[in-house]
Amino acid sequence: MVLCAFLLLGLCASAAPATSSPLIARCELEGVVDAGSGAYLADCVKRAEEQGAQALLVRLDTPGGSLDATRAIVRAFLGSHVPVLVWVGPSGAHAGSAGVFIALASNVSAMAPGTNIGAAHPVGARGEDVDQVGGEQLARKIENDTVAFAEGIARQRGRNPEWAAAAVRDSASVPADRAVELRVVELVAPTEAAFLTAVDGRRVEVADGDTVMLSTREARIVSLEPGLSQRVVHALAQPSIVYLLFLVAALGLVVELSHPGAVAPGLVGTVALVLALVASATLPVRSGALVLMFVGLGLIIAELFVTSGLLGAAGTGLLILGGVFLVDRFEPGWFVEPSFRPSWAVMLPTALLFAGAAAFVAYRSAQTRKLPQRGGDAGLVGEAGTALGPVTPSGGEVFVHGERWSAVSFQPIHEGARVVVRAVEGLTLTVTEAMP
Repeated sequence: MVLCAFLLLGLCASAAPATSSPLIARCELEGVVDAGSGAYLADCVKRAEEQGAQALLVRLDTPGGSLDATRAIVRAFLGSHVPVLVWVGPSGAHAGSAGVFIALASNVSAMAPGTNIGAAHPVGARGEDVDQVGGEQLARKIENDTVAFAEGIARQRGRNPEWAAAAVRDSASVPADRAVELRVVELVAPTEAAFLTAVDGRRVEVADGDTVMLSTREARIVSLEPGLSQRVVHALAQPSIVYLLFLVAALGLVVELSHPGAVAPGLVGTVALVLALVASATLPVRSGALVLMFVGLGLIIAELFVTSGLLGAAGTGLLILGGVFLVDRFEPGWFVEPSFRPSWAVMLPTALLFAGAAAFVAYRSAQTRKLPQRGGDAGLVGEAGTALGPVTPSGGEVFVHGERWSAVSFQPIHEGARVVVRAVEGLTLTVTEAMP
């Protein structure tokens, strides 16, 4: 009887539901919004739904990026059956340009102190308005379409549509506390943990009009990592990376063409070129800037043979100029901040490094040309060796340059004596005895 009671208690215990803390899926968007990061965030929404997560937490820090990728992220957020929580942080981070739309599309948004959001107005290549570059009609078309996009997201999420429109039309940008006052975001939270604690118990509306109450206090957080292809595409979608890849590709191919059979420079250059093309497909890259960079590198290579100094200086200037104009921020499908370009900390040292290397090689080449010839017949004249046997006008053998040579001498030389090569005729050396 007692045994039956214990068995019954064990069955009841095993049938009782196990209590566990709620699950929060977490992902990050740091850097440019591109095809890789867009696919990653859309995949995060899907994986969070499959895992039955209480919510999806996204840490955001971006200067903006591709509108196509942004629209894919927004579609995933608005169609998610799992609440999406966006936190702009840590302090010093920002949700710029295209990042505004991502923050607006979340169910609940928070910003860390010292962060900002906004500046979603399209700009030209040097920071000028679109109408100064592409004409008033094109500017109005791009602006109106983007304003409607921002306002639609803000209204669906119950946020301030007037500010969303101003962020596009007037490049409005506000800090965290002001964003809360304007109903751009809901909270100021210094950390992700503080954000999750603050939204615990809040009711939000997800896809299909369903209402979900958030249970995020003391939640168990699981990070969702991007796939390899997503990680590679996102890592390559950096202006400085594209700049370096094209330089390495050009240098490797030039060295291979000038020294056929070296293999390694050609292989490195080909791999770098493929990666550069993949990266440039995810960024608005100007073909003219690439031409400037290739011409600049060609001038630096030419400096090795001319050693004038002018070609190297001109090549360095073209490398830097190509980097400045590499990214086309007037591309209609992109919304990025004016600072989105190859870093001067990358361009200037790289160009100077190439120029310095070319100058060093040119200097060493000039020094080498002044040295006496060491190869061929002329290179043997003046070299010292040892007589392997008696050397007479009729013949003999000497050891010079690590080799045995036939030799003749106008004066007899005894075995073991030091000799000096005075002339070369075919495979026979004319030698004299070295002075002691």
